[in-house]
Amino acid sequence: MSLLRIENLGLGIGRVQVLHDVSLSVAPGEILGVIGESGSGKSMTALSVMQLLPRGAACTGRISLNGHDILTMGESALCALRGQEVGMVFQEPMTALNPLHTIGDQVAETVLIHDNTTRAKAMARAEDALRRVDLPPERVPLSRYPHELSGGQRQRVGIAMAIALRPKLLIADEPTTALDVTTQAEVLKLLKRLVDEDDMGLMLISHDLGVVAGMADRIVIMREGRVVERGRFDSLKEPYSLALMEASDHKPDRIAPTGRAPLVSVRDVVRDYPTPRKGWFGKPGGHRAVDGVSFDIQRGENLGLVGESGCGKSTLARAILGLEEVQGGTITLDGSPVFDGHRANRAVRRRMQVVFQDPYGSFNPRWTVARSVSEPFHLLDDPPKGAAREAAVVDALENVGLRPEDRHKYIHEFSGGQRQRIALARALIIRPDLILLDEAVSALDVQVRARMLDLLADLSKRLSLTYLFISHDLSVVRNVTDRVLVMKSGRIVEQGPTEEVFTRPDHPYTEQLIEAVPRLPKTS
Repeated sequence: MSLLRIENLGLGIGRVQVLHDVSLSVAPGEILGVIGESGSGKSMTALSVMQLLPRGAACTGRISLNGHDILTMGESALCALRGQEVGMVFQEPMTALNPLHTIGDQVAETVLIHDNTTRAKAMARAEDALRRVDLPPERVPLSRYPHELSGGQRQRVGIAMAIALRPKLLIADEPTTALDVTTQAEVLKLLKRLVDEDDMGLMLISHDLGVVAGMADRIVIMREGRVVERGRFDSLKEPYSLALMEASDHKPDRIAPTGRAPLVSVRDVVRDYPTPRKGWFGKPGGHRAVDGVSFDIQRGENLGLVGESGCGKSTLARAILGLEEVQGGTITLDGSPVFDGHRANRAVRRRMQVVFQDPYGSFNPRWTVARSVSEPFHLLDDPPKGAAREAAVVDALENVGLRPEDRHKYIHEFSGGQRQRIALARALIIRPDLILLDEAVSALDVQVRARMLDLLADLSKRLSLTYLFISHDLSVVRNVTDRVLVMKSGRIVEQGPTEEVFTRPDHPYTEQLIEAVPRLPKTS
């Protein structure tokens, strides 16, 4: 018996047909994995079930949920259905949660909206829901606000809101994309446990086949708004499905670095943040984000820096870039200090650039691509002007596989993968020696990620670049780096050649990280 049955679902938004004859089903107690690259229609299928579609959207076909004909229901009936019969967990919990309300109030709100009960009883139900997702009030009080929680804790609050009324169906749309590997493993284990406890159907949406393969009873592969294959993981055989598997463990061609002279030297670096009061956030009076870190980055190598969220990776990256002053130790590039007294050394900073996780958030949406890509010219004493400036922009765009005419467009006109290429073009335009990639491919679907990694490898060969890959995705780091540093609680706990560290880890924390990496099951 099917809990959810979608038959020949079509979805048009304005003149664009987004979904074409999509059919799938979820039974009670079953986990259905829905896989596909960005734009394949995964999320629009989920939003069609919830009927939370953009203005101007029109559905055809049939969606049946626990006996309800979704497409014939009015808005008031749908409001009663959402939360009661079906819950949804979104990709980015910080945007799904209200920053002005406590987590207790937000979970209790679901109960108050659907049940005729008192606030005290609703808060008791909220406490129970938070306990079920391993956030007991004695550890994480209901009076906390979202910004006071880690990413994994915020995602657990989102799950608590979705399961507070014990719905028959839970839809989880990319629930672990922004999480580090250990937190990702914990959230996936939690979802599996909730399915088992409540005999609940779970529709688990992801662009990463490796994340879903070990969880799902059945898998649906989507592409360009259509279902291209369905079945158990070990029965998948369509070329597109096999291409997704291959891209999940993509290894770009690399050449070993020839020069072994250190480009960057980090010695005994300490970075402290003052806190106004004693509390859960850190030590009384302050929080030490980086604690006596030392390492070198060799010229021409790809160095990986891995660890859980909050371990100090990004703080260390900002210190290397001269964006955060350190309280102890030294950072040099080719022997020149990154900090000149209390200020960043401008001559050193121009030789380093960064590519961030969210390219859209790192661009000014009012600027053309040409203006955004040429932004680093402000670091030069004599920046090019006029035709020379235009030629430099065109060259940077062509280096990352984009067209010269793209320089006249705006960032919203590009896909996620194209935006990340534009971010890379901006980093390349002043020909730096070092590029820091801070979770630069973690939000990309597996095929776009594979193409991006190939591009980085090609640029490294052609332009003699050195990379520092900062990531929580250990599978990517293993495939693209020469050496790796493992960071925990502000310290480097292990370092060495990448394959050696992954094959024979010395530190228990490294073993824990490697064990949490999702792997594709072996197929016959």
